[in-house]
Amino acid sequence: MFENLSDKLDSVFKKLKGHGKLTEKNIEDGLKEVRIALLEADVHYRVVKNLVADIRERSLGKEVLASLTPGQQVIKIVNEALTTLMGSAHEELTLKGHPPVAIMLAGLQGSGKTTTAGKLAVYLRKTGRKPYLVPADVYRPAAIDQLIKVGGQVGVPVFPSRTEMNPVDICREAQDAAQKEGCDTLILDTAGRLHIDADLMAELVRIKEAVKPTDILLVADAMTGQDAVNIAKSFDDALDIGGVILTKMDGDARGGAALSIKAVTGKPIKFIGTGEKASALEPFHPERMASRILGMGDALSFIEKAQEMVDEKKAIELEKKLRKNQFTLEDFKEQMVSIRKMGSIGDLIKMIPGVGTSKHFKNLDVDDKELTKIEAIINSMTQKERIDYTIINGSRRKRIADGSGTKVQDVNQLLKNYSQVMKMMKKFNKGGLRSLGRKLLPF
Repeated sequence: MFENLSDKLDSVFKKLKGHGKLTEKNIEDGLKEVRIALLEADVHYRVVKNLVADIRERSLGKEVLASLTPGQQVIKIVNEALTTLMGSAHEELTLKGHPPVAIMLAGLQGSGKTTTAGKLAVYLRKTGRKPYLVPADVYRPAAIDQLIKVGGQVGVPVFPSRTEMNPVDICREAQDAAQKEGCDTLILDTAGRLHIDADLMAELVRIKEAVKPTDILLVADAMTGQDAVNIAKSFDDALDIGGVILTKMDGDARGGAALSIKAVTGKPIKFIGTGEKASALEPFHPERMASRILGMGDALSFIEKAQEMVDEKKAIELEKKLRKNQFTLEDFKEQMVSIRKMGSIGDLIKMIPGVGTSKHFKNLDVDDKELTKIEAIINSMTQKERIDYTIINGSRRKRIADGSGTKVQDVNQLLKNYSQVMKMMKKFNKGGLRSLGRKLLPF
């Protein structure tokens, strides 16, 4: 996400940092390029005009021009301006009220409402709530079946809607059913259309009046750019939405919708969809997103993802194994599975400050299929082989390769990499961090 914009802004800032002292002309030239970069990223033209004017006013101040690092000061100003533009801070879901409370999802067909309903249920369950999915779209063929399937996949109960039922009645009856199920949060998956029309809005208003949801979230496709912004404004005018969930952010290299929605509608982006997995729904933090756009990484999101996947007891056991040089291939596989659950390796690398923009990592194409291959190889080993890799001779390597659908060379490479890590850990345990550092660093 934001790949094109990030590259162009990075180029502008490199030029600015190249000047020991900045002049008004340097800044004006830089701002022209920033303006073009934002417009090419499909940011709303009025938003671009106001944003550039704000950056210009602050950048031409004496404290910046007289600074020892004026280029860095301009980057700081742009970071703050982008953060403010997107809403300053993360806005939580509104869930106050007598349970079960309802969250209503609205949006056009194809925006990803049904899959987002499942992802939101997974997110809410992590926060300690008990979600209940409600299929209220009786018009789209198989919409109800789709949500029932999603609910089954994520282990969340689903109200048994029928196509002959009225959507308003479905939502009302679902409140009683959720209470009997012991659930405290309804997620209403309402109908969409291919375009905004009076019938759609009227039905959504009736559902809102009948159920009185504590939050109404518009689900919009980030890849539609300014259309997403216009759709958000239309739904807000009719329903007074509480916020937006932008889906398919992982496929949007421009990012104009994310940068425009808050400024145009006044309503915050609360979540972004970043992939197909049930866990690929992230709370939207404007300050973290601004850092990502400017190539500064997003350490907090990286840490939060890691914390979600790490079992504290297992981490302590693993540390002991590493110290005693007892880290087996089975342990290696478990750690790899945990990393894969966090998301795409390429996306994780970009979150690490300074790494995502490093020339060594910038164009790194990390194939997540390689991890699947490694897992398959280890799964094809016997328990004894996983515990003691030194017993894996030529015939065993052939058997493992055949069993995992890989080549003997792949098995050899895995064992070579693993043995090098184990040798490194031995040296680390004996000589300490300083000794290990000397082995790893090229100076």
